[in-house]
Amino acid sequence: MDLESQRMLISVVAAAIIIFFFRFNCFCYAQNSPAFDFVKHAADAPRVSYHDYIIVGGGTAGCPLAATLSERFDVLVLERGGSPYGNPNVSNLASLVENLAYLTPTSPAQRFVSEDGVINRRARCLGGGTCINGGFYSRASRREVMDMRLNPKLADQSFQWVERELVFWPQLTEWTSAFRAGLLEAGVTPDNGFTYEHLDGAKVGGTTFDPTGHRHTAADLLKYADPARITVLLRATAQRILFRNVTGQHKNPQAYGVVYKDEAGNIHKARLKDFSAGEIILSAGALGSPQLLMLSGVGPEDHLKSFGIEVVLDQPMVGHGIADNPSNILAAPSPEPLTISSAQVVGIQPGYYMESLTGFLVAALLGDSSFQGGVVAEKLAKPLSRGYLRLKNLDAEDNPSVTYNYFTEPEDLRTCVEGLQTVMRVIDTQALSEFRYPNQTVEYLLALTASLVVNNRARSAQDATSLEQYCKDLVLTLSHFHGGCEVGKVVDHEYRVIGVGGLRVIDGSTFSFSPGTNPQATLMMLGRYMGVLIGNGGVEPSD
Repeated sequence: MDLESQRMLISVVAAAIIIFFFRFNCFCYAQNSPAFDFVKHAADAPRVSYHDYIIVGGGTAGCPLAATLSERFDVLVLERGGSPYGNPNVSNLASLVENLAYLTPTSPAQRFVSEDGVINRRARCLGGGTCINGGFYSRASRREVMDMRLNPKLADQSFQWVERELVFWPQLTEWTSAFRAGLLEAGVTPDNGFTYEHLDGAKVGGTTFDPTGHRHTAADLLKYADPARITVLLRATAQRILFRNVTGQHKNPQAYGVVYKDEAGNIHKARLKDFSAGEIILSAGALGSPQLLMLSGVGPEDHLKSFGIEVVLDQPMVGHGIADNPSNILAAPSPEPLTISSAQVVGIQPGYYMESLTGFLVAALLGDSSFQGGVVAEKLAKPLSRGYLRLKNLDAEDNPSVTYNYFTEPEDLRTCVEGLQTVMRVIDTQALSEFRYPNQTVEYLLALTASLVVNNRARSAQDATSLEQYCKDLVLTLSHFHGGCEVGKVVDHEYRVIGVGGLRVIDGSTFSFSPGTNPQATLMMLGRYMGVLIGNGGVEPSD
């Protein structure tokens, strides 16, 4: 293979890895579409309706939350995207790239570019990020569960509730098995075997792809909902939250409804029932929830007034302190065809994690199995660098402006370099040697990967020779962005918005860190956990 062909292959690999790991952005599919009669289009909804609980966002946390609350209450879910079911084009892992590349004003993938110049996506689909990610399932660590001030027993029960329906043992491919051996050979130990637990070393995690290769998503958890007590509306875009007591001097503002728009542009209102103890719950994600709070008048006063928004509550921490886990890759062409694989094995080290994938990029993008390669990605576990989210306009369907400030904290850069050095050692192991061309050193592969443009950031001539510059210039995202409505700053430890009645936020915007190696397990757990807790009147169950 000549140099130009190798560069072309690595370009394809890099583009695919970025798209592959974008977490919240496209069609969803399950092999057998469930008959959810309670899922309807917003255009068919009444102009005004009344409910015990109104959940904005039927995503990774919103679906298990809604299913659990419907055991006792009348629940409405407003999902701005479409259904995850009934589209066979999105059923297989091999089709993932085409599905992610499908971008229209109503597509499940909504592209955005941060002010840092990193290309990203967010979901617009029932089931949220579980519909389009790499399927890797791994719990938050026990320490992280404690840091979130969750009851470990109820958290464990909630994880198990999710796992019974959605999670499978992966069938390791040749590359994935070699990657696991390479981690161990490079000193990423011990070997923890198959486990959902977050443990330092190398481990095989769960997967939301079943043995036939079909994806299972958070939307599948709606099977546990009481169909007589739940309504899920698709293409229902929340415009703002309705409050009373906005000008009251002795009472906090009280949320009592949501204004939403259907796909035809018609305006509807969903209200809480009179004398109900119910609430509005935002589960619109790490971009959508802080954005909707601001559009509704809860946020930094000066910023809201600059858009002519009536200030309900001056809350400067809304949209503040957002973060993304920066990631970098090293890709290697392989002389042999590789089986399609999603993330199945992870290497967990203090400060960073490593995952890999193969194969599907050739089947999906080139259609030529003679062009194959493997990619190893590392991401920072808990970056210190923080950014902010701001409105760009008053359009709830548009993306807000986000700045993550990657690597502004020197410690983040040091951790990235350490992670890349480990990735280079893994790629250079005997275990992975049969999947590489023998004349290509890791330094050569680093230079090839560095020659690619994987984002909209400025480039330096030193990015192929300086790992620090490589980290900064070639940073990409696995779409594990979080924050903007953090616990202790915007919401309390029961996820109630501070200073406002009748309103909670339950999603990744409340996180100060991305839990586990991949956050989907913890987000689904949190939806179930809080549904149980709210259903019990805030009292943790005794059994």
